[in-house]
Amino acid sequence: MRDQSALRFEAAAAEKIGDAVSPVELVAAAVEASERKARLAVVPMILRGALSGALLGAATLLAVTAWAQGLPRLVGALVFPVGFCMLVLLGLELATGNFALLPAGWYAGRVSLGAVARNWWWVYGGNLLGGIGFAVLAVASLTGWWSHDAGAVGEQLRQVAVSKTIAYAEEGWRGWMTVLTKAVLANWLVTVGTMLSYSSRSTVGKVVVMWLPILTFFGLAYEHSIVNMFVIPAGILAGAPIGFSAWWLWNQVPATLGNIVGGALLTGLALTWSFGRR
Repeated sequence: MRDQSALRFEAAAAEKIGDAVSPVELVAAAVEASERKARLAVVPMILRGALSGALLGAATLLAVTAWAQGLPRLVGALVFPVGFCMLVLLGLELATGNFALLPAGWYAGRVSLGAVARNWWWVYGGNLLGGIGFAVLAVASLTGWWSHDAGAVGEQLRQVAVSKTIAYAEEGWRGWMTVLTKAVLANWLVTVGTMLSYSSRSTVGKVVVMWLPILTFFGLAYEHSIVNMFVIPAGILAGAPIGFSAWWLWNQVPATLGNIVGGALLTGLALTWSFGRR
């Protein structure tokens, strides 16, 4: 019979090299990632941000296409996480994820506030570039470069864009606060997905754990500022009667502020305080 100490040693070793990562290790990996992101040069931040914005736009368009085919709204939520998983696995930059990661690094004493603001600014700009760019190409492909209507998909894009702007504007300040609240909840869930990407050592494990909170956020129709960088411009290009000021005043600004609160407070700082080492 092998002695108990040898069995315990082997069990500990197997746990160490297994697929799962403990919350303490997860937070440590997130803090290390925040340091790497804080050191990125401007051009890589913009380029990686643009690619992320385009991938989320493609995932959103996939969900909208499902709705245009008469499928339930939940089907869109089931397919949407493909975009988030792809951008995370490729190591791209998403401002909403960084709304949690960079504050985690700051709380741990590894990233300055100036570096946090710098990363957020350039990555957000890159996300905006990618979201609008993909919106132009997507609607151009749907309309044959505006030679005809965008069909059922275009109608869905118009409806979504109106529901995210004009519908809130009609409610006044309560509509603005509703966007803010939905955005806090959205990025709490999205950044849980960001943090969970460090909870597994395998690609399959990462995809599975990221899928869960992203599906939940999209299925609950919460407000994500980067997704809206695609879907509202796409709706406008498809014919929705929405102006630039209405987009930013009634959605993009409150959605961004809410995403910052949800990501920084409810995920980045909360988990680093709970499991990190200052």
